[in-house]
Amino acid sequence: MRLHQTRASPGALFGCHGAGFVAVPLAGMTLAQMGADVTRVDPIGGAADYRRWPITEYGESIYWAGLNKGKQSAAIDVSSAEGQQLIQRLIVDAGILITNIAGRQWHSHATLAAQRPDLIQIKISGRADGGAGVDYTVNAGVGFPMVTGPEALATPVNHVLPAWDVACGIYTALAVTAALRHREQTGEGQRITTPLENVALATSGNLGFLTEVMVNGVARERIGNSLYGQYGQHFVSADRTSFMVVALTGRHFRDLTEVTGTDECRCSAWPDARR
Repeated sequence: MRLHQTRASPGALFGCHGAGFVAVPLAGMTLAQMGADVTRVDPIGGAADYRRWPITEYGESIYWAGLNKGKQSAAIDVSSAEGQQLIQRLIVDAGILITNIAGRQWHSHATLAAQRPDLIQIKISGRADGGAGVDYTVNAGVGFPMVTGPEALATPVNHVLPAWDVACGIYTALAVTAALRHREQTGEGQRITTPLENVALATSGNLGFLTEVMVNGVARERIGNSLYGQYGQHFVSADRTSFMVVALTGRHFRDLTEVTGTDECRCSAWPDARR
């Protein structure tokens, strides 16, 4: 993606895309929505996500269209020397590169920074060691599938929402704006690496999932649709409509028992309900 900096935009961005990630196109789209001039570059015929599901009846990717709103698009023969040189010129002109492609010397930070020393490059990888990984494998590695799903289930359940990809994309967009600010103040570029695995582990730690085990020595158990630490339950109404009821505070819970006519003494889901 190429991001052309103007006074009204956060910068100019150029993105080279590999397979499978949500994070890179989401980061570019977020910056485009903030006013950036973003160009996405793919190989001839499109990258691996060009036909990713969901698709229309004509085979067009709804996913691809959704994550690439507001961008310019270029398809370049990345296997040819001419194509590689063209992409290098575009990146050097833009000054910012977001990519998830590894092992390509022709668009490495060292190669590009030799042509533009204040280059900002952000590379998103799957694992902290630079290895491959996608949201669903990272999520499995962190362990969330073992606390997702019905209480009695013995097998893992992977989340349908690529939460780590989404978080990584937003982190990356924020990193671009911070790096631009740094460049404006110092004239220096940045080389930034954002592993999806690190985003998942850092977020898990920030939310207390890792510390809970370290401090209490007890692993989190499955609780189905219940809300851990607060009251949350799934119900089905008389007309067979499914809905969730959530009470985040003791006052909410007392109000809930009053509205529903439920005897508060028989409800032990909220330990501080009487406060």
